[in-house]
Amino acid sequence: MSGGVDSAVAAARAVEAGHEVVGVHLALSRMPGTLRTGSRGCCTIEDSMDAQRAANIIGIPYYVWDFSERFKLDVVDDFIAEYAAGRTPNPCMRCNERIKFAALLEKAVALGFDAVCTGHYASILTDADGNRELHRASAWAKDQSYVLGVLTTEQLAHSMFPLGSTPSKAEVRAEAAERGFSVANKPDSYDICFIPDGDTRGWLAERVAPATGDILDRDGAKLGEHDGAVAFTVGQRKGLQIGTPAADGKPRFVLEVRPITNTVVVGPKEALAIREIAGSTFTWCGVPPARPEVAFECDVQIRAHADPVPATAQVVGDGASAELVIIPNEPLTGVAPGQTAVVYVGTRVLGQCTIDSTVSAVPVAATSTAAADA
Repeated sequence: MSGGVDSAVAAARAVEAGHEVVGVHLALSRMPGTLRTGSRGCCTIEDSMDAQRAANIIGIPYYVWDFSERFKLDVVDDFIAEYAAGRTPNPCMRCNERIKFAALLEKAVALGFDAVCTGHYASILTDADGNRELHRASAWAKDQSYVLGVLTTEQLAHSMFPLGSTPSKAEVRAEAAERGFSVANKPDSYDICFIPDGDTRGWLAERVAPATGDILDRDGAKLGEHDGAVAFTVGQRKGLQIGTPAADGKPRFVLEVRPITNTVVVGPKEALAIREIAGSTFTWCGVPPARPEVAFECDVQIRAHADPVPATAQVVGDGASAELVIIPNEPLTGVAPGQTAVVYVGTRVLGQCTIDSTVSAVPVAATSTAAADA
């Protein structure tokens, strides 16, 4: 129970479905005195008190479990390391993968519980053979199946999402109000929970030592210098501090961050179009494809609120060298290594991979020629 309206209603529905329910709030912050500011931040003292009030109304036991050390190691430190490596991580995916459905689930099963129940908007369905599948929620506007794409078959077997078939968030809030929950109109949290002020660049600057490096174009020509590559993300336009304008007069965007050479590569917007992505760290959510080495049709989603894009996917290579290769029917934009690509077949979440590499839809020679012509 995070202290929000969704988990409170999910807990109440689980009780009414006949389950024996215990409310658990995860203490993830390293600063227990932290208070929430509007819709920024989560897992604070204020949130834990909101969760307890809801548990009291429902009439279930309530506990606070301290996972702050595990959260720091598996989510916060991972976030810093990924940015230092020139990647763009998704901490919500890591939290679901390593905390809520790993550390929490492991402890729950050890104590004799059958499942972890959360307020995520996603649905679990059973196929004709009795296999559990993760599907999108009925309300696509609130669908959160993307951030659950990291769940494995075993984790899916011990998961419950009572809000999956709810038509809208408004209905959940109305139900919370009817139940007398004080969180009925509490704002949804957003941004990164451990960076509540939203200043990711400033937060990282305090934890990753900046080092001056070069800003290059796609041909390797030096355009300027930066004060720290960690401050740049693929697709970024502002703050590049390049004194010389492009030959065609158009703005330039960050195309790559290369941590080994401490360089940032910039170029035209069209060079952000990606025709292929691949990741060696991939998992299947439920029963995997019968022959994943054979290309199959699917949809791919690369951000929590992005639209799914038709694509083909297949596993290339064997053993440690195997990777999931995804080719969208139309180029994707703003894709960065470290992001998560979730693969869907219809509404079903089939699996996911952490993006290791991308292939641009626009060759270097094409952009160089365009600039020269301009």
